[in-house]
This record gives sequence, structure tokens and C-alpha cells, in this order.
Amino acid sequence: MGYKSDQDPYFALMLNRQRIQVLNPSLLLVAGSTDPIDVANNSHGKRMTRKETAALKKQEAEKYAELRASGQDEVGHSAEAAAMRKYQLRKKMRKGVFRKRNTDLASILFPGVSAENYPAGEEVLMYTDLVNSKKTQVPFEFYKLPGCSVPKMTPLRKRRQRKNLGARLQGLELKPAPYIMKVKEDYMCRPMCQVNIQAWRVRWLKKLIERQYRIHITFDGLPLLMRSKELNYAVRGFPVGFKAPPSYTGLQHDEYYLYNHLKFTVTYQEQPEDGGIHVTGFDVHPVSIEHEIQANGLSPTSEVGTCNVEGIDSPINDLETYLALKTNEIGNDLPVIYSYEVEWIESDLAWADRWDVYLIGSPDDDIHSFAIINSLMIVLFLTGAIATIMIRTLRKDIAGYNEMQTLEEAQEETGWKLVHGDVFRPPTTHPMIFSILVGTGAQIGCAFFSTMMCSMLGLINPMKKGQTLTAIVLLYVLCGCVTGYISARIFKFCDAKAWKQNTFLTAAALPGVLISIFTVLNVFLHIAGAATAVHFFTLLAILGLWITISTPMVFVGSFFGFRAEKLQVPVKVNQISRYVPELPWYASPPMSYLLGGILPFGSVCIELFFIMSALWLHQIYYMMGFLVVVLCILAATCAEVSVVMTYLQLCSEDHRWWWKSFFNCASAGFYLFLYSLWFLVSRLDLVGILPVVVYITYMGMISFCFALFCGSIGVLCSFVFIRNIYGALKVD
Repeated sequence: MGYKSDQDPYFALMLNRQRIQVLNPSLLLVAGSTDPIDVANNSHGKRMTRKETAALKKQEAEKYAELRASGQDEVGHSAEAAAMRKYQLRKKMRKGVFRKRNTDLASILFPGVSAENYPAGEEVLMYTDLVNSKKTQVPFEFYKLPGCSVPKMTPLRKRRQRKNLGARLQGLELKPAPYIMKVKEDYMCRPMCQVNIQAWRVRWLKKLIERQYRIHITFDGLPLLMRSKELNYAVRGFPVGFKAPPSYTGLQHDEYYLYNHLKFTVTYQEQPEDGGIHVTGFDVHPVSIEHEIQANGLSPTSEVGTCNVEGIDSPINDLETYLALKTNEIGNDLPVIYSYEVEWIESDLAWADRWDVYLIGSPDDDIHSFAIINSLMIVLFLTGAIATIMIRTLRKDIAGYNEMQTLEEAQEETGWKLVHGDVFRPPTTHPMIFSILVGTGAQIGCAFFSTMMCSMLGLINPMKKGQTLTAIVLLYVLCGCVTGYISARIFKFCDAKAWKQNTFLTAAALPGVLISIFTVLNVFLHIAGAATAVHFFTLLAILGLWITISTPMVFVGSFFGFRAEKLQVPVKVNQISRYVPELPWYASPPMSYLLGGILPFGSVCIELFFIMSALWLHQIYYMMGFLVVVLCILAATCAEVSVVMTYLQLCSEDHRWWWKSFFNCASAGFYLFLYSLWFLVSRLDLVGILPVVVYITYMGMISFCFALFCGSIGVLCSFVFIRNIYGALKVD
């Protein structure tokens, strides 16, 4: 073919801004894993010895280093490149918690999905995805850009991919792209349409280029990929255009150029037994070229002069032929011809290995392992502290207290034993709000944990757009009975009578607040024309789930909660509350809140970096094994922190532990919000007010839900702890 690959001025221009190197940890996807790999059996089925395994690993490492030293790329379609990718990704293809050891990543990314067979000559479709940027959280639809319109609808093109609820909430809609392809048929510079771009839209395109927007297209489930074997990098999507500095163009100012020609390369593997092919790669090389305009308003034909220059089969990136985004002084429309070409190349790469190139350079599993070890160290530290309290201090105190024979001796005691008559006094400050917050936090935890387990069991495909978000929403709705039951039990313990009001507010509080905030933000997204602006009927669907499923589930849980017996406590409550002395600094708010939230946040802070990158840097967190472990560690940390902080508070003769046990752990949400602000400043380069507002709003809602979950665990565990220690005392 006649295009210059990596010696183009295009690649020199885009090297610093547009490429993502393979060895960069922020490339494409964020991956997780679970258990260590079981280095396995040899070709004869005989288990290898430890010495043989070590020798094999050493041989593979030496071979990999040799290929790297020779300059072999890791992104190409050669056997050497595939072997290097396999070596780097060996830790990800391991034995999972609920699945056998995987021989390829396709079984992890797409559980139960098989390759699609395409016969030669069949018309196939590309699908448009979002046009987004890391510099702003306001993506656009592909057809919002000035370009060719939606192609004429044929029965094939009318079959749009079905969207789930999560995809609708994320603004994801895959529409047929305007590019026509037939299997194994090459097209050489085929013009599609001529568009006269108005002056204000030219300025808008310049703004998109300045903010580094990228266009994403998928084919056969594969995201479009720009890759360079010489520069050894790969990145999803292609930029709208590029900005050239005066040092390159020789002009007095920066010049903006538009990519209006795309060279698609589709690699495939022949399937003789089926008589078709399997797609193994989907690449693009964008070109900026000023086609010869025949006449304004006329549709281009295959006779466009620029596509038929003698000796050149396809357009090239050349400074002399770049398509500049500029209009004349009068402000006339800019005529642009869009064109494309397609080349099909046979490859030996297997269909199951086609995703390897997308994962090269993703964070190593050792980092995730370090996060788990860091969290476990915190848990072990807290476990030791609690063991000391429970086994040594409490056992000694309880034994000594039970041996006392007279009331006068008991009055000489100090510390937590003196508040036994007030420790089970229900919270007098806002018991309604308290019960609702604790119940809602339990519902959030149940929904999230259920989602993670469904993903690990293969019931959720993490690569199917919006499916994880759909599962979270549906499971949260179905877990309404949990929040209703817990809120009712706590509210009944407080001797409150307004059970109808409690049930209604439990069902409406958090969903009502989140939907209201989301609706207001959605108005501004509609004004900006963002693709993430949710349709009115989608909001109605969310409202319908809330009214028809979530609210009845909350009422069912509340019904059983209020009908159950009141929570039993081992000690009677005094009629007059005891005086609370002045507390030490570590047991008095807000210092106790700040101290209590550090450890729960610290147990998850490393893994939060990968999750935040997946949410805001357009990466994909597709393995939930680490996340389930981190969630369990977070719950254990919150439980142990609440026990320690409550014990210290009781030792200070402060019996008002209900709200304090909640905020001691819920303050982890405050640290999460501070972390999100740091992430905004250090990792994101957002431009404009609306992207910052969108980011802060969503992270505020996430931090609030995180705080409710941690606070709920703190209250429930503190109550169990107090009931057990005071139940061991012999007190009338």
C-alpha cells in the first residue's frame, strides 16, 4: 500500500500527545486477578517438578529479554510479538476463585462467548462508539460531529445492538458506522460524502482537537486500535485531528488539521472447516488530506482526483496536502470530502488471543497483590489490638467485676463497667435519621457484594457495556428488604412509634436524593449536547424501578422488622442518664472521627487508584477477584475500628456511642472525597467548568454511599460487641 507508516510527520507530531506507550501503566485497560498461577503440567500431562518449573521460567525470561534487546515490538501480528504478549500476560491467565486455570484471556473477558464466523463477501458493520477525551467528562455521539450522515437503513443495519439499563445511563448507543465493508474485499480510497462545515462548527472542531477528543469504533466486539510496530505503542480510537506548532508548519500560529480519511486494516484467521473467517484485529491509520473539490454541493464519486494520483493507491500524511481547519475572511463554509479504505490481511493470530494487545502495559498483578498485603497488615494490626482488649483486658475486668460482693465495691470501679446502666440507652438525637442511614448502608453493601459475586461466577460479562452498572442498580433495588428490615429493627429499639414515616423515608431518602441530583446534572448535560445526557424515558424507567420494586421491597422488610421482637439487651437502662465526664482528645469528636476513618480508607486506597482510573480515564476494570477481597478487608477493618473506638469511648465513661460509632467509620467517605480531589488535580487534566462539576458531583455521591456502607458496619458491629461484653457481667 502507498501510505507511510511510522516515518510520517504525523507520527512525529502525535508522539508526545496522542500516543500511549505500551509500557505505560495507564494504557487502555486496568486488570485484576485472583490466585497465584499453578504452573502446571508439561505436554505429556506429567506434573513438572519445582526445579523444572524454575528452569522453564528462567528460559522464558531470557527469551523475552533477548527479543526486547533485538528491538522486537510487542504490538504486531508476528509470532514473536504474540509470544512476548503471552509472556507479559502470563499472570493474568491463572486459576480463578471459581474457574479453572485459563489458557487465554478471552475466557476471562468473555465467559461463554464464542467467535463469530464470517463468510467471504458478506456485508459487515462497524459500530460507532462515544467520542470522548481524558481532558473532559463530556463525551459526544459520533453523528454529532460534522461528517457523513447515518447510512441508508438496510435490514442488516436496522439491527441495532440492544442496550441495557446501564448502557442507557452511561449514554452508550452503538449505531452503524457510515463505512461499508465486505469480508475479504479491499477498497482503495473510497469517497463517501462531501460536507460543507459551517464556520462555527469549524471552531467547535478546533476545540475538540485542543481537548484531545478521540473517535471510537468497534467491529466484531473489538475496539478500533491505532498501533505502531516501530514505536511499539497501541492506543484505542483515533483523534479528531491534530494541532501543528509553528516550528513544524512555518506559519506564525498553531494550525489545526482534520482527519478526513481512514485506512482500516482488518486481520483475520481462516477457518477451512467452516468456510469463513474469524476477525483477530481491527486497526486504523488516520490521514488528513485536502481532496480536490469538484463543485460545492455535489456528492463525490470514485473519480475524486486526489484518490487517483498516478503511482499512489491511497492518501498519505503530507504537510503539502493536510486539510487545514480554516475558513476565509468572509466566513464561508469549509468543504470537506470524507473517504476511507479497507484492507484485509490474513494472520496466524488465534481469535482467543486477539485481546492480548489491549492488555499489554496494564498494571501488573503484583501491584494488586501489594494492595492486598497492605490491607491485610492493617487488619492484622487491628486484630491484635482487639485480641488484646478481648482476651486480656476485658476478661480480667469482667472476672474482677463479677467477684465483687457489695455495691460499695462496684462503685469504686471506673471505666466501661460503670456505664452499664446507660450503654443501651437508645439514641435520643434524630433516631429516625439514624435508623435510615444504617439500613441504607447495609443495603448498599449487600448490593455491591452480590454484584461482585455474580461477576466472579461469570453471570456478568465485564466487557459488555453497561452490564455491571445494570446489575448494581437491579441488585440494589432487590436488596430493599434488607434496608427496610434493619431500619425497622433499630427504629423499634428506639421506642419510636412513627413506623409509617420511617418506612416511607427509608424507601425514598437515598434514591430520592440521588435521582434529584442526577436529574439536575442531566439538564446541564443536555444543554451541552453530551452523549451521557440520559433520555427522559430512561429516567422514567429508573423512577418505575424505584416505585414498583424498591419501595415494595422496603415495605416487606419493614413489615417483618416491626413485627419481630424488640432487640434484647442484657442490662436494664437507668431512668436518668449518667453524667459524661470530659473526654480525652482521642475519644472526642471530631478527632475521633478523623482517626477512625483513616484505617478503613487506608485499607482500600491502593486499589482505589485502579478503580478511579477505570471510571475517569476510560479504562476497564474487568477482574473482580481483587475487588471482592478488598471489599471483605474493608468490612473487617470497619468492624475492628468500630470495636476499638467504642471500647476507648466506654473506658472514658461515655455511653453515647450510637452516632459516634457511625461517624467513626463513615468518615472514610470524607477521606475518599479528599482523595478524589487529589486525583482530579494530579491525574486528570479537565478543561471547562462542566467536566469538573460532573466529576465532583459523581464522586460526591460515590463518597456518600461509601460512608453509609462503612458507617452501617460500624454501628452493627459495635452493638454486637457491647451486647456481648455487658452480657458477661453479673448485673441486675
